[in-house]
Amino acid sequence: MTPRTLPPLPQYRDDAVTRQLSAHTHLDENFAQEVLDEFTADRLKAIGLPLGINLVALVRHAHAAQRRRRLRDIQLSLVLLMMVAALLAAVVSLSEGAQNSAVVFAGGAVLAVLIGAAVVQHALRSAWRAAREVYRGQDRPQDLAPAVEKEVEDRLRALRRANVVPYDARAEADNPFVGSGDQIKEDVWPSIDVGRPDDAPTGGKLTIIPFDTVDLHAYMAREMGGIAGLSGLRTRNRLYVRGLHVHSLGPDLLPDPLKRPLPRIDERLVQSGVLQEGGGMRTYLSLEVVGKGGKFVVSMHLRARRTVNRLSWQVAAYVLPPVQERFDHVAYIPLGGFEEWWELFKATGRGLRWMLFGAPGRIRRRGAAQTRRTKQLRRIRRDISKHRVGYDYGATDSLRERAACQVDDMDFDERMDALDVLQRLQQGVLVATEKFLKDHNIDTSDFDRAQRVINNQTYNIGSVSGGQNQFGNQGINSNVPQAGGQGNQQAQPPAQPAGGARTT
Repeated sequence: MTPRTLPPLPQYRDDAVTRQLSAHTHLDENFAQEVLDEFTADRLKAIGLPLGINLVALVRHAHAAQRRRRLRDIQLSLVLLMMVAALLAAVVSLSEGAQNSAVVFAGGAVLAVLIGAAVVQHALRSAWRAAREVYRGQDRPQDLAPAVEKEVEDRLRALRRANVVPYDARAEADNPFVGSGDQIKEDVWPSIDVGRPDDAPTGGKLTIIPFDTVDLHAYMAREMGGIAGLSGLRTRNRLYVRGLHVHSLGPDLLPDPLKRPLPRIDERLVQSGVLQEGGGMRTYLSLEVVGKGGKFVVSMHLRARRTVNRLSWQVAAYVLPPVQERFDHVAYIPLGGFEEWWELFKATGRGLRWMLFGAPGRIRRRGAAQTRRTKQLRRIRRDISKHRVGYDYGATDSLRERAACQVDDMDFDERMDALDVLQRLQQGVLVATEKFLKDHNIDTSDFDRAQRVINNQTYNIGSVSGGQNQFGNQGINSNVPQAGGQGNQQAQPPAQPAGGARTT
């Protein structure tokens, strides 16, 4: 059949979320500093998985944005010195009996304010244009900002290929798969008998081909993409380790107890976590699908368990929702012309006072925050090295997870697409498991019974109901007022950066 030829529709960019977050670093100082603290600062804690984000691009833009802000505050502090100098000159002139002391001070103050306004407007214009360029431009996001230290960028790239994830004890009960988002499903599928040989075509029984769970995990990782029919499916075996047990793996994971754990370890250790459960260590096969533009991520974590002749799957599925509305501010930045000039003029007028007079305080607070972090790390390292105190190296969450909205705030199309991905993953796991068993000459009649039970299980994301077993807001439609409270209010459009929000 000849493919139908139709005009193409506009599509989300593959790196839409990376562009959105990178642009936001130019508009929000606190967010930019949060990015740098997490990915470039000296630390001991592991970092949650950065699903769907180009960390190199994000860190480059955060570094460029903070460097611009530091330069701006230094310049504004010099302007304040000019005002102080004008005041001192006026005082000296007054003490000498000069009649023009007020004129001297007024002239110096006006000049300083005008220079300060020029500095503020230039900083705002640079921030807006940098944000607009990365959000709307055609070049790759990482090419639009200067590179940072090679060691930092190498570490960020290694995180994308991480095969070990230490998780904090506080995350264990809720979500040990740190960075995966909100739980959709946690289940243990019915076990099946894998000890009975299949019937031979010519009569009698076939000989079972021996296998272990490492073989099954490897087969699933290799075949799931084609079976599930999901483009961009990423599969990887990962060893999930409790943060307090990181030291148990020694230099393979923690070469230096006074530094953060490595993102990759010997693949044989990961395979060992499939066959056996170490102390606070288990290997899961992670299946991850990033939605269009990176807006959402659906992940399914599988672990095969075999005891004698019984095989079962432990299954945990999660969804990482789109980013919050506050990251949409970049879409409202004027594109140029008179509108940009006018909004810059208004934003400069609104922000001049706090930017100018707050510059020394911001410089002092940045230095104080760095000093506090350094002292805290020094104290922890002293306890580890001298007092042999245990330390939890595990991650508690991820920056992408913190930036995400609530599951119930996902759009209808996003929820439906995420549900479609989840169902394809589940069906793909079942089909792949059956094919694997048949390839090993195992009778799958017991598997057929278990498959019917599994397929009858339903679930939902947010208010898109899938049936009996409902997840996300406990199966409650968030738009219907409940007893003792109101339903969700209609979302307000995000405030424009030029219309009142401080965009630095």
